Amino acid sequence: MLGTFMEVLDTSIANVALPHIAGNLSASVDEATWVLTSYLVSNAVILPATGWLSRYFGRRRFLICCMIIFTLASALCGMANSLGFLILARILQGAGGGALQPIAQAVLFESFPAEKRGTAMSFYAMGVVVAPILGPTVGGWLTDDYSWRWAFYINLPIGILAVVLCLLFLEDPPYLKKQKAGSIDYVGFGLLTLWIACLQILLDKGQDEDWFSSNFIRWLAVGAFVGFIAFLVWEMREKHPIVNLRVLTDRNLAVGAGLNLAIGAILYSTTAMLPQFLQNLLGYPAFQSGLVMSPRGIGAIIGSIVSGRIMAKIDGRAWMVGGVMLLSYSMFLFGGLTLEAAPANVIWPIILSGFAVTSIFVPMSTFSMTTIKREYTGDATGLTSLLRNLGGSIGISLVTTLVYRGSAAHQALLVGHLTPYDAPYREKLHMLQTALGSQSDATTAQHQAYGVIAQTLQDQAQLFSYVDQFRMLVIACLCCAPLVLLLKKGHGPAQKPSMGH
Repeated sequence: MLGTFMEVLDTSIANVALPHIAGNLSASVDEATWVLTSYLVSNAVILPATGWLSRYFGRRRFLICCMIIFTLASALCGMANSLGFLILARILQGAGGGALQPIAQAVLFESFPAEKRGTAMSFYAMGVVVAPILGPTVGGWLTDDYSWRWAFYINLPIGILAVVLCLLFLEDPPYLKKQKAGSIDYVGFGLLTLWIACLQILLDKGQDEDWFSSNFIRWLAVGAFVGFIAFLVWEMREKHPIVNLRVLTDRNLAVGAGLNLAIGAILYSTTAMLPQFLQNLLGYPAFQSGLVMSPRGIGAIIGSIVSGRIMAKIDGRAWMVGGVMLLSYSMFLFGGLTLEAAPANVIWPIILSGFAVTSIFVPMSTFSMTTIKREYTGDATGLTSLLRNLGGSIGISLVTTLVYRGSAAHQALLVGHLTPYDAPYREKLHMLQTALGSQSDATTAQHQAYGVIAQTLQDQAQLFSYVDQFRMLVIACLCCAPLVLLLKKGHGPAQKPSMGH
């Protein structure tokens, strides 16, 4: 869980440091966003290949090497004196971090008997769910009080401790030592890199480039589509594929993969939207907005503990449906926020959403793997982790675009009421002019009154747009409930836990 926590934390901790990175390295904020994109691309390429790489190098050796690469790359990121060097270090960091999530999940799943896997997944959920929530808060604190470089240096003690513990306690299970990975699938790896890189850059840069009005985005879309189709065809025909897509024939894994995509989109989109709402509309400073967001971690930890214990007593599918309904309710509460919202109006829905996400994630992780043969565990965890991350990228990109365009649409509708024939508008304008006229001349007061009304218009338009997206997420949550019912209960193939883990 330490490795997972470190890697997931780094996907969000650098976001708040971007303006500082850009200023310190003499780059624009748009150029600095490649610090995020480069990490996501290299990370996503390694994720689905984790199963094959574990067989080729040995799981223990591969995991420890990835932790060392990630930790050393974090140090290089902190020492970077140019944007180009920082981007190269982030690519290396993403490649090292790509295997940490799926291998951690596979090790935990194999180390516990079937009746205790819910408990194991609850520990794993703490890393996956709590880390992206703490990332902006910790990143904001380190950047404001120390330097953006400490957003990367913070990984060093965690990485060293994780490596030492793995060296002491981790061993490969006997069946994995006997497996052969086969020859390297260079074509499959090349096609995997092509379509994931194109898709991630498209999602990250789409809004900035005005989507398909840009030739750059259109070419990325073509590359992603053609690369994906070619990748599917090649991997299904290859004897030793870099990504074993055949594991998706297992119903539980296929359903779990779809749920991972959806829950990842909901989790990361709300994690991106709420700080923007708090800062842009309620006027919270970056660090204070992070503090308001941090109670989601409390809900997530409580949800992990409760889910791990209750999974042994009731049907996990019923618990998941309850989690989906609670998550939907928390989105409904967010959809009722106004510009006069107090911190308590935000904190309680945040705690509920943290509890709900882990209540879904813990049984979802368990059910996804319960009918998979143990030799395919690495392949399965790599695919589910990839889809969760892709879901996050899609969710963030989608809500960012919808908030921006929804604000413009609402502003166009609301501006129709700002006419001399609208009584509330005339009254508001007159009241502002009277109040401001006591501090300046009539002409200046009139201009200032128009400015206040224009700002109010923009704030209301943005508020309506955010509310629209939260209400859309209510529907998205409810759509996940029928998928849960497709999962079948089972404890997988009989197997003894590997005591070497």
